[in-house]
Amino acid sequence: MPERSGPLLGIDFGERRIGIAVLGESGLAPQGVATLRNGEGGPDWEGFARVLKEWQPRALVLGLPLHMDGSEGFMVGRVRKFAESLQRRFPLPIHWVDERLSSHAADLVLKERELSHKKRGRLLDQAAACEILWTFHNAGGDA
Repeated sequence: MPERSGPLLGIDFGERRIGIAVLGESGLAPQGVATLRNGEGGPDWEGFARVLKEWQPRALVLGLPLHMDGSEGFMVGRVRKFAESLQRRFPLPIHWVDERLSSHAADLVLKERELSHKKRGRLLDQAAACEILWTFHNAGGDA
């Protein structure tokens, strides 16, 4: 199925928070756009609906949290289950990216900006979603 036009949304899935970033068709630079809650009640699906309505993405790029040796841990299963629910609610193409070290790389970028620990914590999930989009784009993913 060919993808429609529009930006890509990168998603960094976490047990408590989900970071979202957008990369426009120009592919210039991703930007963080939202951090949604995730918890016992499940993801903030209304928040996802708002973000998707605002940005009208052509596809979603999700990070796959592999171990350093490339094996899959328990979080991979949770991310895949989340992706299935996401696609049932919002039928968009999903691309997968190896997200090893994306949170670490995002934290380094935020530290370089000399942000306070508190501010880095608030932006970390969005910055990790930006790293996921960069990884996809740099690997030749269509942007």
